[in-house]
Amino acid sequence: MSLAQYQSQIANNSPHESSGSLFETVDARTSLAGSNKMEILLFSLGTQETFGINVFKVKEVCRAMPITKTPNMPAGVDGIVSLRGHIIPVLTLASFLGLDGNVPREQNTMMVAEYSRHILGFLVHDVDRIIRVDWDKVRPADGMLAGHKDMITAITELPDGKLVSLLDVEQILACAFGEDVVGNVDKVQSGQDLCVFFADDSTVARRKISEVLDKMGVKHMQANNGLEAWERLKGLADAAQNSGINLHDQVQVVLVDAEMPEMDGYVLTQNIKSDKRFDNIPVVMHSSLSSEANRDMGKRVGVDYYVPKFDAAMLSNTLRPLLAG
Repeated sequence: MSLAQYQSQIANNSPHESSGSLFETVDARTSLAGSNKMEILLFSLGTQETFGINVFKVKEVCRAMPITKTPNMPAGVDGIVSLRGHIIPVLTLASFLGLDGNVPREQNTMMVAEYSRHILGFLVHDVDRIIRVDWDKVRPADGMLAGHKDMITAITELPDGKLVSLLDVEQILACAFGEDVVGNVDKVQSGQDLCVFFADDSTVARRKISEVLDKMGVKHMQANNGLEAWERLKGLADAAQNSGINLHDQVQVVLVDAEMPEMDGYVLTQNIKSDKRFDNIPVVMHSSLSSEANRDMGKRVGVDYYVPKFDAAMLSNTLRPLLAG
């Protein structure tokens, strides 16, 4: 499929829209909230393997353009380009994944991704199409693709049996530019008696959230995906109910990521909000998907607060009054 055909498909078969407006159309699709589905853009690096990225992370797809080399660029970053008023870093994804010797030299397509308030260009061989998948059909990679430097967060399967490796954009950003620094964070009064339960499939995110909570002096429990989180939360609720304890005395806030294998943060939030045992326990969505469409998706399923990744000050300032209440 050519890039023009691909763009036409995204725009509901309308061939008259630009790439930017095409992705605005996708970005407006809030109907996925609570459906435990996501849409992924399939692309190729010129190997037999098929890769994917969540559509909500992609601002646009365009032809590769001349890259300006600059001094002191992070390892793996090819240079910068000017695109629609933004100066953005660009990296050749095949090189970053350690596939240099296995791919065609020409990587002529650029995916422009926005993630955690960063805009980044990925050079790839070609894009294919957008597909809709169930999160419960998405499995954590669990390090089984170590040859890709752990840049793959999950695996899913197409109807024809072909496997799709889903990019861990958060890990790519961390490797290319370093992890965000958690600065000074004030402790919460009586924090040792308070607890935040959080769920995130990203190792980087879990580490940073833990660092913020540790600096706040707050206890925490964690899960690696939405399904694991829901099973653990139900277990806590069952135990509290059997003991005649108010669950809120054990867990004051639940912090969820939006994208997670097996069960996403929207369905997890729905489950929490539909169980009266979790009444008065606020749900905070902590997500790199920072567009208004994603905020609206969160509101539709009952998310109480939304914090973009990764802003340690904003995260701590959002949690502080919820822990004090």
